[in-house]
Amino acid sequence: MSQFNWPLRVYYEDTDSGGVVYHSNYLNFMERARTEWLRALGFEQPVLKTDLGIIFVVHSMTLVFKSPAYFNDLLEIRARLLKIGHGSMEFIQSVARDDQLLVEATVKLACVDAVSFKPIGIPAIIKQAMKNMEQL
Repeated sequence: MSQFNWPLRVYYEDTDSGGVVYHSNYLNFMERARTEWLRALGFEQPVLKTDLGIIFVVHSMTLVFKSPAYFNDLLEIRARLLKIGHGSMEFIQSVARDDQLLVEATVKLACVDAVSFKPIGIPAIIKQAMKNMEQL
C-alpha cells in the first residue's frame, strides 16, 4: 500500500539534556504523521468524532530503536498502511534522517465508538478514501 511521508524538525523541547530525542517523543511524531495522513485523505479527527461518531485508538505497538535523532535534525516520519480490517488497521511507521532509519514501529489502530469506546467497523467512506489514495 502507499506510503505517507511527513517532515518534522526536532525542537529543543523534544530532546533530553544531551540534545537527543527523548524516546517517548517518537510516539508523538508517529501520531502526528497518522493525523496528517487522515487529513490528506480528507478527514479531520474532530469531524470523525462529531459526524461519524468514531475515533481511532492505538490497540498495540512495537518499536525498534536503531539510532538516535538530535536537536535540529530534519526527520521524515513515514506511515505505510499494511492492512485494513473490519474495525482495525495496521501500519508500519518509521522515523528517518536522510536515508538513515532511526526508529521502526508496527502500529495497530482500532476504530471505536466515540461515546462508548466499544469497537465498531471502519466507515465505508474512510475505506474508500484509503483505496483511492492507493491508486494515486
